[in-house]
Amino acid sequence: MTNYTIGTRLEHPKYGNGVIIDDSDEYSYLIYFPEHGEKEISRTFDGFVVLKLIERDKDAISLEQVSAALQRLIAPLTEPLEDCKMAEKWEDGTMVLQPKDKSLQTKEIPIESFFHKIVMTRDRLRVMEQKINASKLSDAEKVELQQYITRIYGSLTTFNVLFRFKDDYFKGTGGES
Repeated sequence: MTNYTIGTRLEHPKYGNGVIIDDSDEYSYLIYFPEHGEKEISRTFDGFVVLKLIERDKDAISLEQVSAALQRLIAPLTEPLEDCKMAEKWEDGTMVLQPKDKSLQTKEIPIESFFHKIVMTRDRLRVMEQKINASKLSDAEKVELQQYITRIYGSLTTFNVLFRFKDDYFKGTGGES
């Protein structure tokens, strides 16, 4: 049984050149082959030609640790920043979109789904604001971009009726609504 590590480059008789991307399973490797994608291959397979052997680094971190770190970094960009509550009167409600032409079919959307998309939009705008403020743009450029974002917030104030708490409302240039 072979004991290669992540990063070792191998040549497989059927799949060609590949690189080990996961060695956490005690019975197999996960190997990425550019022409064939990821393949799970037994550690007992002896048909490999080693192209570049990577020695195990005692200070190396595991794939699981890298994955956990990436998830912690990405989560704020994909999840709501705050736990916003939808106004109780809308719970289990449906939003109905009726075309002008009555012969066309209406579209019904659960309000919870629509609300979630509105909250995600708001939270992504907040992340964008933070990135603008932390950027190397000039102060004038930051102010200009911030004004665009404020106008977007203003355009979204129509949806404030969906929020349970006023603190969660969109606020445009008018401030309160």
